[in-house]
Amino acid sequence: MEFLKLVSKRYSVRSFQSTPVEKEKLEKVLEAARLAPSAVNYQPWHLYVVTQKELLQKLQEAYPRNWFAQAPVVIIACGDHSQSWKRSDGKDYCDVDLAIAVDHITLAAADLGLGTCWIGAFDAKLVHEVLELPEHMEPLVMLPIGYPQAAETPKKKRKELEQLVTWINQQE
Repeated sequence: MEFLKLVSKRYSVRSFQSTPVEKEKLEKVLEAARLAPSAVNYQPWHLYVVTQKELLQKLQEAYPRNWFAQAPVVIIACGDHSQSWKRSDGKDYCDVDLAIAVDHITLAAADLGLGTCWIGAFDAKLVHEVLELPEHMEPLVMLPIGYPQAAETPKKKRKELEQLVTWINQQE
């Protein structure tokens, strides 16, 4: 698929079919994350793929929305700040690197006909406890993934390019 068409196709899915996601498709979206760039190629993330019903129900306590419970899979994307590159002023690139990897997942999922919704407003401490994560792993993103109920991509409201870009020393 042409890249800009793929980017336009991806949206935050909040209604999933109960159809299970094939392991082959999950492996493809995870491979997209593995191939994502990161500062100094440190890849300071770990992805936990949850398909077990009991764990999915416990995760819903960390993000109590009815639509979230519909997703047959949730990927918990965790950052490992002990493994991330730090700029000379101390800026930790873990969150940036993880965001790139998660974005690769969302685009790969859309390319395969799957839907995702990037969730950051969840109880990270509860997720940490439910999954019994190692102390050094910080859950940063919960990403439900599955087949969307809607067959059509909704219209997305976006700012105009001129509102987001400033050209400096533009050569005509």
